[in-house]
Amino acid sequence: MTAPKSRRPYGCEASLDDWLLDRLAAYLHREADTLEPDVPLAEYGMDSVMAMSLCGDLEDELGLEVEPTLLWDHPTIDSLRARLATLWAFRSSSSPWPSRSPSAPVPDGRRP
Repeated sequence: MTAPKSRRPYGCEASLDDWLLDRLAAYLHREADTLEPDVPLAEYGMDSVMAMSLCGDLEDELGLEVEPTLLWDHPTIDSLRARLATLWAFRSSSSPWPSRSPSAPVPDGRRP
């Protein structure tokens, strides 16, 4: 499916929101302004194939790594927006992973 173009370049929360609404509208064959933010996307006809495709779009086009269950865990536009904004902010931060002190134990309990 060819996605509609966003109204602004990606890189800020507002344009991420535009991208999301445009993409959801394309998958659901609706105008973006007809999608209510608190209505479960399944009520508009979102199915597992569309959900997986959207996850792939998020990863391929925006570089956001998401779980395949993203749309089931965040079933409305509002909850999806909030999750994606968090992921976007995390991705955009200059130091996304907290540094580990050299003496901190690694997961198996040994010290490096």
